[in-house]
Amino acid sequence: MLTRIAEALERLAPAPAAAPDFDTAHAFVWHTSPDHLAPVARVNRVDLPLLVGIDRARDTLLANTLQFAQGLPANNALLWGARGMGKSSLVKAAHAEVLAQDHPLKLVELSREDLPSITRLLAHLREAADHRFLLFCDDLSFSHDDQHYKALKAVLDGGVEGRPDNVVFYATSNRRHLMPRDMIENERSTAINPSEAVEEKVSLSDRFGLWLGFHPCDQDQFLAMIRGYSEAFGITVDDQTLRAEAIEWAATRGARSGRVAWQYVTDLAGRKGVRL
Repeated sequence: MLTRIAEALERLAPAPAAAPDFDTAHAFVWHTSPDHLAPVARVNRVDLPLLVGIDRARDTLLANTLQFAQGLPANNALLWGARGMGKSSLVKAAHAEVLAQDHPLKLVELSREDLPSITRLLAHLREAADHRFLLFCDDLSFSHDDQHYKALKAVLDGGVEGRPDNVVFYATSNRRHLMPRDMIENERSTAINPSEAVEEKVSLSDRFGLWLGFHPCDQDQFLAMIRGYSEAFGITVDDQTLRAEAIEWAATRGARSGRVAWQYVTDLAGRKGVRL
């Protein structure tokens, strides 16, 4: 009977898995229930030269990442702005570029839903002091009843333990302050002390030393993205056809962005019989 009880408890709350061998992969994904870091054999990413129209953000983030990989001081970074303009692609591409320059750096992806477990994750990474980690959270944002941001605030800046020296945190978001504008305005209009209420909501974004803005691209940049992809993958198409089809494709989608450009290239490659 005691054995059965012990086995039932183990199923309900299994012991956390041991820390992985970080030498087996360059990228890992954090999972909970139970806590463990799963190695990623092949990272889904775009080569850095193919990211067009974000030169300033590219150069700034790459320099910051190189500094960190070399053991120098570096800032946490928030990449915010227009959807589909390469925010998450830039983080993964910068990581690949650092590896190409022979600087060992591990990429660890953390989902927004698992933010309450970030303290446990950092404990794992702190113990692996001989490695340096780029902790990455994609599409980070919060709603009015979401309290996950409080756990992240203490970790980034202000907690007793704080962020380990071998960890830097990058996040992407469509929102500059990680929260909807109407939520911030509602706090300002309904709180007893409006300024204090708003400060508490936006103080999380202040903990990022780098704010990199991404803005919608114009037509020339959109066409340059498509031409860059076509040349990189050996897709043969004349400029007049490419221009006409790409403009029509963007019009049907109601937007121009790196994501829309890639979707057009995917369709074009399929019609041309080219594997990506």
